[in-house]
Amino acid sequence: MYYILDRPLLVFVLSLMMLWLSETIMAFFFRRRRKLEEKSEDFGIILAAALTLLGLIIGFTFSMAVNRYDQRKNYEEAEANAIGTEYVRADLLPAADAAKVRTLLVEYLDQRVLFYTTRDHQQLAQINASTAKLQAELWSAVSDPAAAQQTAVVALAVSGINDVLNSQGYTQAAWWNRIPIAAWSLMVVIAICCNVLIGYGARDANAQPLLLLALPLLVSISFSLIADIDSPHSGFIRVNPQNIISLSESLHAH
Repeated sequence: MYYILDRPLLVFVLSLMMLWLSETIMAFFFRRRRKLEEKSEDFGIILAAALTLLGLIIGFTFSMAVNRYDQRKNYEEAEANAIGTEYVRADLLPAADAAKVRTLLVEYLDQRVLFYTTRDHQQLAQINASTAKLQAELWSAVSDPAAAQQTAVVALAVSGINDVLNSQGYTQAAWWNRIPIAAWSLMVVIAICCNVLIGYGARDANAQPLLLLALPLLVSISFSLIADIDSPHSGFIRVNPQNIISLSESLHAH
């Protein structure tokens, strides 16, 4: 399911076709029915309630997507701060160990930049493997001098590496935290029901094709926008790792 949701344009096309067809087919089947004069008031209440519920569900889901996007942005900033702080704290280690830690941090930072900017899922798997390897090397680079020299000063450097590792874990968890499939399913079902009701209430489907297209188009745009914001590695709206890129440029220059 997330394979489709990671492609906002595909979400737009599929939802537009599905909603428009559900509306048009219902209008076609009832094009010769008698007018709903006796039931117009009840039907209007049901349609208004269904559209209101659809608007609320779309609004709540959009809010969920925006909150997750903001969380990913915040963790990107926290991760850049943790790496930058540890790069400075490396001075607390012996000279040879400090140089090794700085070199590993620069390599680690390059992998983090790739994590945020890549769109290739195969490359992402390689990046995650390289990141895990560098994390093990970073921990080994600070744990060995800490075991040999157990002081509060060296402990600061060890704590900094711990913050670097934790920040990456928080970032990964935030990128895995997507809108549940159940929420998407509920939205789709309610949207289909609303379009079926509109098709049922249409007087003449042939006379108002643009009017029948209005709701499917608006709902499809909403779906694609939500999918775009909620998809970390795909789409047009993605987290720009400006903090990590700036730190990487600064450390490479240093």
